[in-house]
This record gives sequence, structure tokens and C-alpha cells, in this order.
Amino acid sequence: MSERLSSLTTQLLDAARKAGADAADAMAVSGTSLSIDVRHGALEHAERSEGTDIGLRVLIGTRQACVSASDTRAQTITEMAERAVAMAREAPEDDTAGLADPADLARAWDLDALEICDHSPEPDPAALQDDAARAEAAALAVDGISQVQSASAGYGRRALHLAASNGFAGGYARSNRAMSVVAITGTGGQMERDYYGESRIHQADLPDAELIGRIAAERTIARAGARKPKTGAYPVLFDERIASSLIGHLLGAINGTAIARGASWLRDAMGEQVLPAHLSLIDDPLAPRLSSSKPFDGEGLPTRRRAIVENGVLKSWTLDLATARKLGLTSTGNASRGVSAPPSPSVSNVMLTPGTHSRDDLLREMGTGLLVTSMIGSTINPNTGDYSRGASGFWVENGQITYPVNECTIAGNLRDMLRGIIPANDARTHLSRQVPSLLVEGLTLAGD
Repeated sequence: MSERLSSLTTQLLDAARKAGADAADAMAVSGTSLSIDVRHGALEHAERSEGTDIGLRVLIGTRQACVSASDTRAQTITEMAERAVAMAREAPEDDTAGLADPADLARAWDLDALEICDHSPEPDPAALQDDAARAEAAALAVDGISQVQSASAGYGRRALHLAASNGFAGGYARSNRAMSVVAITGTGGQMERDYYGESRIHQADLPDAELIGRIAAERTIARAGARKPKTGAYPVLFDERIASSLIGHLLGAINGTAIARGASWLRDAMGEQVLPAHLSLIDDPLAPRLSSSKPFDGEGLPTRRRAIVENGVLKSWTLDLATARKLGLTSTGNASRGVSAPPSPSVSNVMLTPGTHSRDDLLREMGTGLLVTSMIGSTINPNTGDYSRGASGFWVENGQITYPVNECTIAGNLRDMLRGIIPANDARTHLSRQVPSLLVEGLTLAGD
């Protein structure tokens, strides 16, 4: 497969050159996915997809254009190149567009060290159906579960190859195995639901189906009888499963696209404290066995571990070549690329320094407040960091969970919230976003 994808990118570059492009890069992506849904112990839905997509970006001077297709015939490739060149000639000039300097390109990498592809055989659909059925049965076996909304198991494998007229060429494959359950308790207007799911690169690492079903059910049962919490200013503990969304707002604010546009509440914060002084936020695309690891970025530059925040101080934007040129800086090797659009900056695996206490310790520390386990919608002002989100979870009194809550809103300002976060020690180390539960003081709750 890698040879075929390499051949396709070579054909695309040759066609672009013949059509009159000054420079070009090409991507070929081949993927297989298989998903199985089970309901009442029987197969409800099965879907399998296979395909190859190709993309071409051409540059004429500082003008660029992108085209893509899922047809890999030679005639299509020729037409793609001709169309892309015609589009580029009409595109506005952009002095930040361009390929990487050949001297900066990634030259050698160790794919085996990354362990991002499971080379064991693709699972049989019957095996996936059995996983989903066992997960559903385990959820239904928990007293109080009225139904299982969905029980799913899936597999995917994706290979890509990137090549450019500056001399870069490279590719890699990535695999994924997943399982999830959504359970419901109660009936009518008293229904509550929750879920649990797991995803791994290697099939052997995926937890047992029965465990996934049981945890989904236990989470759902805990939500029975949910009501609105009190209105006021209280500490809020963001559970580990949604705490990464809080850090995600920081990552969005330091993205090179937002910074170059001046549309970020952190646009003037480089070198300033944005997290507590003992916390660091690391971007590590070379961490083994994680889903966002990769040996090179979408422009052929080598990836590297870097500190976004070090000891609480903001140290780095997330940049591709274009945003780096706009800001007079150097790319951080964070270009992300699809077949149909130019590169854009994006983080890989992100790790926040863990705390020394458990989530239960933080519950006891907060005393009275809200434990948030899920969120709905959001109103985030990208320029000021003003934060408002719908939430549900559990009300805490004297450090103990007392009842489930829903239909409430939490509000604050991200700059203040992040500078005061207290992390637990419960981050899951197999995730690409390794963020533990986070305690935030003094947010405004709107409930009863």
C-alpha cells in the first residue's frame, strides 16, 4: 500500500510540473474502517468503507490552490493538476504561502519507536459484533438500566504519504480499535443517560467489553433523579473526562491562526503566567503508542517535543510555516494537513503536569460545589476569554457527592480560571490529551 500511495504522489507532482506549477506538494491517503452497532443483542447496523483520496497543492509564485479527488486514474490526476494551476493563477497573492526550505526537512525517523499502527490482522466483523453484544449485555445486567441506546465496536486503519517538489517524501500508517456504550435509566421525562467508551491503537490494549458496558451503566445509574443545583459562586471540579476541554480553550488561544489574526485572549501573553507556577503543558508528537504521534508534520518538517507552557509561563505558539511567516517566527513543526486544504497549525499529544492528589481528595478540598461530568454548548469570547457553558454532573456538600445535577450554566473568565487550576492525578496516559481532573475556584453557577 505504501508503494502505491508513494506512486500516486509522484504522479501528482509530475502532473503539476507539466501543468506549469512552480512548486507543489501532494498527499495520498488510503483508509479502511469497519463499525458494528448492536441493539437488543442483535446486529442493528454494520458499515465498512475503503477508499483512497488524493490531494494536490500547487504554487505559482505566491499564489496557491488546492484540489482533491477520490478517483486515482491518470486522466483524473492530469485534470486535477491543470485545474489547480488555473485556480492558482486567479488566486490572490499570499507572501506567507510556500513550501519548506529543503534544509529544514525531516530526513530520518523511527516509525517502529512510535508504535502507532497495529500490524495484527483486521478483526472479523463477527468479533466486533460479539464485543458490542457483550458490552450491551453487561450494561443491561446492572439494576436500574432501562435500555441501552447504543453499543458499538469499530476498527480503522489509515495510511498516508506526503511528497513535495522540495524533495520531501514520507509516509506512515495508523490504526484504531474502539468500543462504546450509551445507557439509559428511567422512562419518559425522568430519563437520564450516560456513556463510556475506550479507544486504543493496538487491539490487545482495549479493555474488556464487559468492563466498558458496566462502567457506562454505573455512570448512568448515578445520574438518576438529576435536578438543578443552587445558584451562586462555587468551586467547580471538572472531571477528567471533560477537563481536557478547559485546556483545549488555551490550545485554541495559542494557535498561530488565532494569533496572526489578533483574535485571541492570549495574543499579548507570551512570556506571561497563564497556569499555576508548578504546572507545564507539553506537546509531544513523538510519544509512543499515542493516537496523535507522527514522525513529521504536514509540511515535511520534523516533529519535536516542546513546552507550550513551562512552569506556568507561556513559551510557544503553535505554528505552521504560513502562520510563522506572518508572525516573523519559525514553524514549530505543527502543520496539520488534509487532502483538500492547505496546511494549518494543530497540536499533537498534549500532557498537563499531574497533581499529587486524587479526584476524591479534591472533592474533599472543595467542600461545597459542583463536579462537572458533561458539558453542552458553549459561549466563549475568543478576544476576552469570557466563558459560559451548559453543564451537568453532581452537587457536592462537605466534600461528598450528594445528588446528580443538570440544566445549569457555569461562567467565568478563562484567563483567571486557568491561572488558578488545581490538578488531580487521574489523567489517562493512553490518551492524546492527558489532562487530569481540574478544580477551579469561584465560578458562577446558574441553576435554581
